[in-house]
Order: sequence, then structure tokens, then C-alpha cells
Amino acid sequence: MNDEKMMSRETERSGTLQRFLTDCSIRAVEGEGNGRKFTLSFSSEEPYDRWWGTEILSHDEGAVDLTRLNTIGCVLYNHNRDKVIGKILSAKIEGSRGIAEIEFDEDAESDVVYQKVASGTLKGVSVGYMVEVWEDVAANKKSSDGRFTGPCSIATKWTPYEVSIVSVPADPTVGVGRNHEPENRGVSGFYYNEKQLQINTNLLKEVKEQ
Repeated sequence: MNDEKMMSRETERSGTLQRFLTDCSIRAVEGEGNGRKFTLSFSSEEPYDRWWGTEILSHDEGAVDLTRLNTIGCVLYNHNRDKVIGKILSAKIEGSRGIAEIEFDEDAESDVVYQKVASGTLKGVSVGYMVEVWEDVAANKKSSDGRFTGPCSIATKWTPYEVSIVSVPADPTVGVGRNHEPENRGVSGFYYNEKQLQINTNLLKEVKEQ
């Protein structure tokens, strides 16, 4: 990988990320007075394909900073910061997965999403996060803890900052997609799909010119 591509890769990885959980579960909390409370899984160690390679979120002790979720964490709809539909009551790591208990708000807009989750119409969960430390593992090499085989990039220090109920992810096999937000402007996953197509086109052109 040349210097220009390496720089592009590091710039992409330094922004905010989103990951759609393909095998999540949303379960209502049983008991009187818990009608709007649910537990859900929002992260796992399942390898995740990015345009720059395979990403793995470590769930080892100390790898995940849950401070933000446990203090000011909120639930969004489709990662839209203007559509806060609930709050995160608690978040923890259990069995190499991120688990949260959430509660939906009672305003009309939040209630629409709540009803669809309660009925089973909406089942998708995605998490927004930032990675502070990466461990890059070369092809056929083992990670420092011996648990993963490269090529892959392991997020060994990362911070989830919101959990979203999502309707239609850009691609359910790889998730909503990466969302780098320069100058705090949200960029949709479709932008990155278009960007990947352009990257592929440029690479093909380079090969033909060689």
C-alpha cells in the first residue's frame, strides 16, 4: 500500500464508524412498569468488512469505554441526531458482546418506533463509535492476544457513543457503513458506496496503465 493510500486509509479510520449488528436481539424487559424497556445487543467481535480491510472490535477487559453510554447515552433512529427516541439505562460487556438496556420516550415520534419494535416490525440495531487504538495484523499472522488471524485491524481501544434502531441498513452483510463526519456534517453510507466504486475504478485504471 503506497503512502497516499495509507494516508487515505488512516483518515477514514480516524473518524466515526457505524456497525450494523446482523445477529442482534431486542427483547422486552418483563415485569410491571417495564413496558417501554428493552434489552439489546449492540456490538460483537464478528469480523466486519470495510473498504480498507477486515475490522474486529475487541471486547477484552478494558477495550471498550462505556462511560459515555452509561452517563449520557441515548437511542437514535437511523443514526439521526435529531431523532432521539429513548435513553440508555445501562450498558455492559457480556460474553464478548455489548449489551444495553434501553427505554423508549413517550412523545409521538418515539412512540411510532417503539410500537414497531414491540410488534417485531423493526429489528435492526446499529452502533456509532470511535476507535482510539488499532492493532493491524498482517496476513497469516496472529494478533497479540493470539485470538485472531490476519489480515485484519483490531480496535483494541474504542468508545461507543450511541445506539440506533435502524430500518434498512445500506448492506445487511456489512452494516450501515462507515460514516466519517468532517466538520460535524453527517455523510450517508451511500456516499461511501459511491466512493468505493470510484476507488475501484481508479485501481483498475492503474492496473491497465502498468
